[in-house]
Amino acid sequence: MSDTFVFSDELTCFATRVSEAVRKGARFGGLFATREPSGTRLLVLLEEGAIISTDSVVVQDAQPQYPALSLEIPAAAWYEREIHDLFGIEAIGPRRLDPLVLPTTTGSSRPRTGSGTTKGPIEIDPTPLSAHLRGEGVFTIPYGPVRSGVFESIEYLVETPGEDILHLRARVFHKHRGIETRFEGMTPADGVLLAERYEGVASVAHAVAFSSAVEQIAGVEIPEGAGLLRVLHAELERVANHLESVIRHCEAAGQAVAFARFSLHKERVQRLRAAISGSRFGRGVVIPGGVSGPPGLGASALFSSIDQVEAGVRADLRLLMATPSFADRLRGTGIVSPEVARQFGALGPVGRGSGQMADARIDRPYAAYSLLGLRSIEHRLQGDALARQRARMDEIEGSFHIIRQAIDRMEHLRAGKMQWAVPVDLKLNGQSIGWAEAPQGEVLYIVQLEEGRLTRVKPRSASFHNLAMFQAAFPKDVLTDFAFIEASFGVSIAGVAG
Repeated sequence: MSDTFVFSDELTCFATRVSEAVRKGARFGGLFATREPSGTRLLVLLEEGAIISTDSVVVQDAQPQYPALSLEIPAAAWYEREIHDLFGIEAIGPRRLDPLVLPTTTGSSRPRTGSGTTKGPIEIDPTPLSAHLRGEGVFTIPYGPVRSGVFESIEYLVETPGEDILHLRARVFHKHRGIETRFEGMTPADGVLLAERYEGVASVAHAVAFSSAVEQIAGVEIPEGAGLLRVLHAELERVANHLESVIRHCEAAGQAVAFARFSLHKERVQRLRAAISGSRFGRGVVIPGGVSGPPGLGASALFSSIDQVEAGVRADLRLLMATPSFADRLRGTGIVSPEVARQFGALGPVGRGSGQMADARIDRPYAAYSLLGLRSIEHRLQGDALARQRARMDEIEGSFHIIRQAIDRMEHLRAGKMQWAVPVDLKLNGQSIGWAEAPQGEVLYIVQLEEGRLTRVKPRSASFHNLAMFQAAFPKDVLTDFAFIEASFGVSIAGVAG
């Protein structure tokens, strides 16, 4: 920390408390900011099993700096960059706060979400990322934001002396949509529609996390049938996402037949989702208070479709993983050590491939997961792309098991009078945190309501949390490994950019 900055006791104690909690075993869940009349409030989420605790402090406008949490907590680095972009306050520490989600020109307005005031024009600074490495034989390779294939926009800067990737940086502002600001003033009924579109590949997970926060503020419990239907859609979403990761690995490895086969399996899953809800992404199902209505297919048709999809996926996964030219490209590639995964609080399959077992479905059951036989996914310590792929395969198998239980239990409930939603007060006041286990890992939503209107909504996607350690996955890898490592992370850039 620079000696030229003297922080208030409140800021110093805040940083000390958070660092001490993490040293004692709490998992860093994120650092967020909200504009208040006297300054900018920083809020930290700390997770210990079933408990999410918070700590906060206000950074005064007169001195818009605070001690960098990333000095002790590497996972905080990207959050500090995001806060600097959106609020203009600076984390003082050893790292340069490179723009991440919104590079602006000097003197430009910032969104400063939560202020409730009209925002001025924001002037984007498109200056390319600057290189870190210098010397004879060093190449700087801009990769993106527009790339081959139908990928989301992200700007990488690869620095290499030839093949090894010695330094990698990322910037995602091309995908930034200002959704946090868009939430302000909405009703919860409209807000859930926006939450579904924050990270399109995890629409159901975001809708569940947002709605859960609203339901906690309202003090209501959703009906059992609604919880079961939420589980059904969430697990189908998980299967579709994990198949997409397999598809991208097959494409990178030149496995044309496997690419076609798994694309077919994913398409069948998406068509099943459309048959159940009218949307290939499960949109319009989850609402605050429950779900919008019953599934569009009966139990018999659901079981038949699930049996067909699972049989095909199982057979083709078995063949794919027995193909040496495929497995060898993943084995030992993109290693994230258990220590790095622990420091960054790695989530989802990325975490489970490196010894981290966080799973919101088990740690803090929501919807109807506590009623079902959810089996903990085996964690692995290899930390490579193959371990992450195997974690996804295990989750696919587990998802089919959960889906069958949910369908069976719903069918028993439908013998009586089925309720799909409960009323939610239209004049809600309060703040709460909702969560869900998306295919990429844990999604968090901080929701604040005043007189039934959203004054602050902060989504935290697992994609944002996990991509922060992407550079750490290149200890011994070369340029031709890039596609495999990126596919093994399985992140959504929309979820990172916001």
